Amino acid sequence: MFLLLSCLSASAFPRLAPSHSYPAQTAPSRSAPSQAPIPGLPKTERTPPRTSNTEQYTLSEDRYEKAVAYSRAGYTLYFVSYAVSFAVLMLILRLGIAAKFRDFAERLAARRWLQGFIFVPLLLLACDICELPIRLYWHSLSLRYEQSVQRWGSWFLDWTKEEIVGTLFALILTLVLFAVMRRSPRRWWLFFWFAALPILLGIIYIGPWVIDPLFNHFEPLENEHPQLVADIQTLTQHAGVPIPRDRIFLMRASEKSNRMNAYVTGLGASKRVVIWDTTLQKTSNSEALSVIGHELGHYVLGHVWKGFLFGAVGLLVALYLVFRGLHWSLDRWGQDWKIYGTEDWAALASFLLLFQILMFFAAPVVNGISRLEEHAADVYGLEIIHGIVPNSEEVAAHTFQIMGESDLEDPNPSPFITFWLYSHPPLAERLVFAHSYDPWSKGQAPQYVKP
Repeated sequence: MFLLLSCLSASAFPRLAPSHSYPAQTAPSRSAPSQAPIPGLPKTERTPPRTSNTEQYTLSEDRYEKAVAYSRAGYTLYFVSYAVSFAVLMLILRLGIAAKFRDFAERLAARRWLQGFIFVPLLLLACDICELPIRLYWHSLSLRYEQSVQRWGSWFLDWTKEEIVGTLFALILTLVLFAVMRRSPRRWWLFFWFAALPILLGIIYIGPWVIDPLFNHFEPLENEHPQLVADIQTLTQHAGVPIPRDRIFLMRASEKSNRMNAYVTGLGASKRVVIWDTTLQKTSNSEALSVIGHELGHYVLGHVWKGFLFGAVGLLVALYLVFRGLHWSLDRWGQDWKIYGTEDWAALASFLLLFQILMFFAAPVVNGISRLEEHAADVYGLEIIHGIVPNSEEVAAHTFQIMGESDLEDPNPSPFITFWLYSHPPLAERLVFAHSYDPWSKGQAPQYVKP
């Protein structure tokens, strides 16, 4: 991945980018498959009336084995990708490749900012090409397990777009970083933090309008699902925060994926709720409303802004630690790496290495906070559909079952994997919670949606 942008933005804003968490379940049981959607059948046949309760996450023998194999491959590749990233950056430093890129840039351009336009793309492209085999292997696995339907030509086109967009934003951030370093060698971490926040905020703001359409096709949900939009409007009015119809979008995920998802993205005028067409293909309107209710929870509970504030604090701490680590590493190995100070373009490789290390060890904290927010959104979603969707607890629980079968959610991850990798609570726990959450019958007040 385009390392600088991913290091900064992912560290600063962990939950703004929509991402499907690693699946997680507890107490798996191998059983006959539940009533999963059957692709190709009409909507009325795809979600027939159910007479039994969905009390736990269950998989057929075949789906169980596939879910375990697919998920464990993903876990392995996650840690391998970090190890490869560390190794690549270390080799780039120890073999003097970063210094050679710097010398090349200085020979071609006398002006420092022009040198940056040469050096930064060279460094990022070298890193990303070295990591490309892992991404290729993961896509091949996704195709083998029928989680992806994206052809290789389309995949490479998306990868190229990522490189261009990521390099552009990384270049902006890097030029600002080194300009600040030159002005204030001892306080650059603080001044760069002040400068980076509005830049990253701007990226998040324009993302739904400029970046997301480069990779997927979006259209108003009302175009094809006016009744669902009307039902969503009922939910939003019940929540007291009406979301304009033109901010509810359908994403044509089925052009590339078989997975299910929905998310909230953007800030201010660009804020929107997005639901994948694959989700609508595999669920009834009531089940889709339970998904939308969860996303509405993120919208109403202000998780985007809370994530921004949390990320801003995390970024400040990370930059200070990198500042200390950069001086320590260059004092110790700078001469061997042929790096002449923090303002040297080649020092960017050391900066990235330190940031990657911090990102890796910060993952459990970031994901732990995300799991709390996801649980809160689950609670809100259950409360907002109560009284609107008949048998809402069962509908929500069965939606998780459909998602697990479709997305090959892992039936038995270890506690360590859940702790380190999962940005969502374990799916089986979410399903059991959805099925059992009923404060109304117990005479208790709902947590978020008051009568």
